[in-house]
Amino acid sequence: MISSVRNPKVQALRALQRQAKRRAEAGAFVVEGARLTEEALKSGWRVRLALYTQPFASQHAALIGELQARRVAEQVTEPVMKAASDTQTPQGVLLEVEQRELPLPKALDFALILDGVADPGNLGTLLRSAAAAGCGVVLLGPGCAEPFAPKVMRSGMGAHFLQSMRSLNWSEIEGFLKEHALQIFVAQARQGKVYDEEDLTQPLAFILGGEARGSGKEAARLQPKPIQIPMPGGMESLNVAAAGSVLMFEVVRQRGQKAVRP
Repeated sequence: MISSVRNPKVQALRALQRQAKRRAEAGAFVVEGARLTEEALKSGWRVRLALYTQPFASQHAALIGELQARRVAEQVTEPVMKAASDTQTPQGVLLEVEQRELPLPKALDFALILDGVADPGNLGTLLRSAAAAGCGVVLLGPGCAEPFAPKVMRSGMGAHFLQSMRSLNWSEIEGFLKEHALQIFVAQARQGKVYDEEDLTQPLAFILGGEARGSGKEAARLQPKPIQIPMPGGMESLNVAAAGSVLMFEVVRQRGQKAVRP
């Protein structure tokens, strides 16, 4: 059992939680809680280390048994878990997971491009909606939050294990769009056609701008077609995660895609 907060494994996990540079160097990130642990194991991503407390193990014996079978599980005291955790009230299990780049679909016809979405909660929510809507890839442009940061992971609720994403500069984004011949739309308040009047059955990409300034000059150089969501209530704008979710599920509606039921 690990009982010291100065244990090298605990110190390394704390660094992964707090430093994007360290996550990039290690090629790893941290997830916390039973739900994300289950998603990590189910998705087949490699778990390098798992810390857990005895109270958690008592309630989730099968989950801890699977981690022990993989020879990655180590029990810790509750003070150690609190020191390693990024939350005020740790859930009792914490994993170091090796990063992977999920492949693109063979026929890419649906992409989301994020321009300066810096809020971790919004980014995580957009990734979650993208994964739910069957978006082929999320392209993270300059100025976006780091996708494997703890707050993004929590908001994503397991989307990272399902959703293909790429962090690219604008030159790379432009080349990507040309390669896949995608019609480009940009979400803008009170500009362009209303979203449900556009043909969203064609291969397409949505550009969503950041919370403060919207999409920038680099995005405008791609000459995207503006598209809007009506706001009869008089608000000036929508939260970027809410707007993105509305647009992505309009794609689902227009394409007639059905939910896969067990």
